[in-house]
Amino acid sequence: MPQDADSRTHLVLIPSYNTGERLFSTVSEARAQWATVWVVIDGSTDGTGQRLAQLAANDAGLKVLQLPENQGKGAAVLFGLRKAQEAGFTHALTMDSDGQHPANLIPAFMQASVARPETMVLGRPVFDASAPLLRVRGRRVSNSWTQLETLFAGVSDSLYGFRVYPIDALISVMTRQPWMRRFDFDTEAVVRLAWRGVKPVNIDAPVKYLTAAEGGVSHFRYGRDNVLLTWMHMRLMVEFVLRLPWLLVKRLLRMPPFQK
Repeated sequence: MPQDADSRTHLVLIPSYNTGERLFSTVSEARAQWATVWVVIDGSTDGTGQRLAQLAANDAGLKVLQLPENQGKGAAVLFGLRKAQEAGFTHALTMDSDGQHPANLIPAFMQASVARPETMVLGRPVFDASAPLLRVRGRRVSNSWTQLETLFAGVSDSLYGFRVYPIDALISVMTRQPWMRRFDFDTEAVVRLAWRGVKPVNIDAPVKYLTAAEGGVSHFRYGRDNVLLTWMHMRLMVEFVLRLPWLLVKRLLRMPPFQK
């Protein structure tokens, strides 16, 4: 297993809910790339939490945190972030447990974060033929809104959850309002961090949509989650209008997040 010096400040954080066997390959691939990997079991009922905890008992680099009931991706990430903050970590790379994200790029993303710790390092998805066309087109709409809400601060993709966050800043953002606890987490996180002055740095990363035969698991629901995203963007646009004068000043003066 790698013994990265930066793993004392940077860890991999994987939220998981009923991912089945795919969780174990995801964790194994992440551990092959980084020395510190934490998994938050978000109330899973498929037995993966208990099995992974048994593996962690013999792996000092793997830690398993378990929530008693399902609370949503954002809530699971926040729970893990608070534990990581208590342990002295400063940055967390989040990745999904379903095998969509490229574990082999973990070191490159971490290195980019170490080089510029004041930024958030965001994955810019590169889709292959496995990507559902409806979802690819749908994210373009969300990305357009996000670019406007951040006054074109440089967020290439607002929905791709393979990214490195500064822990203190994200916890501060999330504790100030009750949202960002479910599917709305990824998008609202980058918007509010940009408002806070955290500059986005984008790195290309492939995304793969696994079939059921390949062990792919998706909890995305087009109707429910699109309604959630629409409500989120409505809230953010109201705040954007109120913040617009100050954002314009920051952009004019090249203050964070508009600096080079």
